[in-house]
Amino acid sequence: MADHSIKGKVVLIAGGAKNLGGLIARDLARQGAKAIVVHYNSDSTRADAEATVAAVEAAGAQAVALQGDLTRAVGMEELFIDALAAVGRPDIAINTVGKVLKKPLTEISEAEYDEMAAVNAKAAFLFLQEAGRHVNDHGKILTLVTSLLGAFTPFYSSYAGTKAPVEHFTRAAAKEFGERGISVNAVGPGPMDTSFFYPAEEANAVAYHKTAAALSPFSKTGLTDIEDVVPFIRHLVSDGWWITGQTILINGGYTTK
Repeated sequence: MADHSIKGKVVLIAGGAKNLGGLIARDLARQGAKAIVVHYNSDSTRADAEATVAAVEAAGAQAVALQGDLTRAVGMEELFIDALAAVGRPDIAINTVGKVLKKPLTEISEAEYDEMAAVNAKAAFLFLQEAGRHVNDHGKILTLVTSLLGAFTPFYSSYAGTKAPVEHFTRAAAKEFGERGISVNAVGPGPMDTSFFYPAEEANAVAYHKTAAALSPFSKTGLTDIEDVVPFIRHLVSDGWWITGQTILINGGYTTK
């Protein structure tokens, strides 16, 4: 019987410096992970990555911060190779990387579309490729998408549209990696109370989102709090191993599919 506990496992988190990624790193360290790789994209998040590494180490796990552009195959390959050299083959690989754009479809430039596709779809595809090559048998792979995949809404065509392919990548990977006992899933949080959310929204939209979920009155912010998402991720990368090939929306009743 495979060991599906988190204790003693090696974890790689793409976009693990701050917000949800940073909280996942801290949580899995507290659950007994042996080592955690904290990926960050740019110098602007280096300090956040170093703070997360320090928190992980304080919880008793080994930690390393690795920088890289994951929209390029060579960058993704280097992340996994460097992670392997630093802490060993990962048992758990989690991709939280994403970019949001709220804009009328007819006003989105080709350059904007290309960037959204590179961050949200291409990087997710490359992540699944490298995870499939490097994650240990009976491992867990998870990608963050968005609850907008269950919405009928304007202005998010390039965001939801470039996250949508990840559902199909996830299903294919789950079938292909299943013979090695690897679970592969996608998780779509609702609008989260993080720095990722607010720059994309005007005040009236923020007010709407804070009341849109069925459970909004019971959330400390009205939005999806990252503390409420982490337990589901913890489950999916441990005892929830029998769930695979799924896209799970975690949003307090904000949308459904």
